[in-house]
Amino acid sequence: MKDNDIFDLPMESDHGRFQPLAYRMRPNTLDELVGQNHVAGEGAILNRAIVNDSIFSMILWGPPGCGKTTLANIIARETRSHFMEMSAVISGVKEIRDVIAGARDRKRIHRRRTILFVDEIHRFNKSQQDAFLPHVENGTIVLVGATTENPSFEVIPALISRCRIITLHPLSNTDIKVVLKRALADGEKGLGFMDLVCTDAALELIASFGDGDVRMALTSLETAAVFVSSSVREGELTKPVTIEVEDVEKCLQKKALRYDKSGEEHFNLISAFHKSMRGSDPNGTLYWLFRMLMAGEDPYYILRRMVRFATEDVGMADPGALTAALNALESFRFLGHPEGDDAIAQAAVYLATAPKSNSIYKAVKNVRTEIQKSGYLPVPMHIRNAPTKMMKQMGYGEGYLYAHDYRDGYVFQDYLPCELNDCDFYKPMDRGYESSVRQRLQTWDGLKRKG
Repeated sequence: MKDNDIFDLPMESDHGRFQPLAYRMRPNTLDELVGQNHVAGEGAILNRAIVNDSIFSMILWGPPGCGKTTLANIIARETRSHFMEMSAVISGVKEIRDVIAGARDRKRIHRRRTILFVDEIHRFNKSQQDAFLPHVENGTIVLVGATTENPSFEVIPALISRCRIITLHPLSNTDIKVVLKRALADGEKGLGFMDLVCTDAALELIASFGDGDVRMALTSLETAAVFVSSSVREGELTKPVTIEVEDVEKCLQKKALRYDKSGEEHFNLISAFHKSMRGSDPNGTLYWLFRMLMAGEDPYYILRRMVRFATEDVGMADPGALTAALNALESFRFLGHPEGDDAIAQAAVYLATAPKSNSIYKAVKNVRTEIQKSGYLPVPMHIRNAPTKMMKQMGYGEGYLYAHDYRDGYVFQDYLPCELNDCDFYKPMDRGYESSVRQRLQTWDGLKRKG
């Protein structure tokens, strides 16, 4: 457990250079912060709370290297509250009680509030988390928790109800490159003293390998810097040393895959992935999936496309496809890389091997076209809601047939405006589960004709 000066970084002479680059380059102010504009940008909720010194209890939720501890650092430096830190990995109930006792005295004697930063709060068990509740409730402490795990699963509901969940996102490659360039130029905290140049391609590759984790990207840059510097023989250094793509590949032992997430190759690979699933080829599906993942594609982009595919290309032929895609999304959100990759792969194979139907996709297009053509037709009187006596007197709901009162829970009546009674938007195919739906509709249609 540490007190206010936990984030102080001694940079006198060369001592600070023995600390990891990612630690040295950690921002100390909001002005230095890169990324997370949705919560920390000018006018955003966390920005206002820090600027106005009105910090509230919160859980910072996001993947590794997205800035959770950095924001705690900024809160420590830019607010007037007493700031303390504890790690759920090494602390227990005794340490929590000691912190609370100190915070209670500080509030009573000095009229000063205490902000407690708890790193990896998900590692506290239920009883340990319970110990915070009354003290967060009465304002003895302002709790700032940090977690990489979904708070809905790992933090008790009572504590969540007393905190705001602040969701942080992986940093974009653009944001990471800003930090990398800053590190190369900074002669005090960064690598500026090494007189290095990094090509744009190498910088892009390091950012891509970081996969949204700025700490990992800075560590990779530091590794590359040491690698190229050690490769230059003494006395040969007459100009800035350049970090090339080949240097990054060698020192990080990763091969740069040809992939531009904003260019043609991005669309080529997602197209190949989509068409492999549509073509029911699990091998092609897995190959193109991991071509994208290993090249640094945003897994949430891939998962969004898979959810879309589940309704557009599988649809009612296997309604479980949508559940499989959404479960993969939640599993990846819970696990992250690399364990979560298996969940994506499982769902992708499920989608590829499922029976296919685009009848829902076509039905949606058909009904949209009809609405645009015929406009907003009135709801038939017999299926209108009639909550008041006056509406009943006007005929609302009159003649409505309650399906459960009839055999097999079905009775024919019109549910479309009379102008559209002949419309048939949804036409199920004879594949998978949809063949059962098709048979059921044909049975009902027969009853309709008899009626």
